[in-house]
Amino acid sequence: MSEDTPPLEIVPSEPSAKPERLPGLYVHIPFCVRKCLYCGFYSVTDFSPLPEYLTALRREMLLYRGWAPLFDTLYIGGGTPSALPSPELEKLISDIRGIFPISEDAEITVEANPADLDAGLLNALRRAGVNRLNIGVQSFDEGILSFLGRRHNRAQAAAAIAAARAAGIGNIGIDLIYGVPGQSLSLWLATLREAVAFRAEHLSCYQITLEDGTSLAEQFRRGEIVFPDEALQADFFRKTSEFLEDHGYSHYEISNFSLPGRESRHNRKYWDHVPYLGLGPAAHSFSGRERRWNRRDISTYIENLASGCSPIEAVETLTEEQLCLESLFLGFRTRRGICLETFKIRYGRDLVAEKRGVLKRLSEEGLVEIRDGFLRPTRAGMAVADALALI
Repeated sequence: MSEDTPPLEIVPSEPSAKPERLPGLYVHIPFCVRKCLYCGFYSVTDFSPLPEYLTALRREMLLYRGWAPLFDTLYIGGGTPSALPSPELEKLISDIRGIFPISEDAEITVEANPADLDAGLLNALRRAGVNRLNIGVQSFDEGILSFLGRRHNRAQAAAAIAAARAAGIGNIGIDLIYGVPGQSLSLWLATLREAVAFRAEHLSCYQITLEDGTSLAEQFRRGEIVFPDEALQADFFRKTSEFLEDHGYSHYEISNFSLPGRESRHNRKYWDHVPYLGLGPAAHSFSGRERRWNRRDISTYIENLASGCSPIEAVETLTEEQLCLESLFLGFRTRRGICLETFKIRYGRDLVAEKRGVLKRLSEEGLVEIRDGFLRPTRAGMAVADALALI
């Protein structure tokens, strides 16, 4: 392990959490066939640096060999990992598993565009040990897909989900977007009805946001599009939660729903303050106290690693106060909420004693509840989670 890779420190986040609670591994694939107009994640559409990138990525992996004794989740995101030729993607996963200790029961996820999911790719993923697929459907409405700049259509989305099932992928997540300019509540509910018909184990329902530097932000700046007003956005959130819970999904995090026992194990690490290692340009890592992130440029990333330099852009060591505030922000994003006893042990603060008056008011307003030793947001509270964290 190099001098740039600090020892792992795991901070337990609930009473049952053991010191050995395992971290997650994220690998960024920054290539897309084309850029969607709303996406702020780092990606490029020029695939010519792919061979050099994969070499650089392997070099970075070797820098972090020994970062943790074991990982129990691997998440390959992007970008569009499924846009890679299947032999390269299969070899990458093999390399990852050869360098890092991955548990036998690990959750191994790959993000995919529906247009890429043919039998050849799916079989390669299965051979590589992938057991969870996160499919970027975004909508089952042709007009919304066209507006978003997606390169698949409704039929391809349905075919991709069916093909994944046929290939033996038993854990499928579907990403969806709501609050799109011109999207009515009834149009959104129609997409949800199609999504639940597939009985995907996991649904992520994101409210579209304006990200600097995107085509969507530029269209908004020019006054070409109008977003739903605040009241309608609140209706989108409430109706989504009600509809999916009525169809057997647990609303376990602001934007995430799952069938029983099918929460995203990897993403839970982010919300539970469990350490994770991120590799690739713009990837973030968290050791339990220190956060670091890589440079957001593929050329610089490749050059740094080719010359033996670290691709890290910045490192931030969090204070106890910052960790405490983050725990509140992250905890209020989840339906489980904040374990009061663990919070007291970890940060020396009795939230109920300190904030009795505020919590009483928030409870009367229907925003929080205290149950089984947890301070939890209600459905209405999850809609204003960031404000709750400032108690």
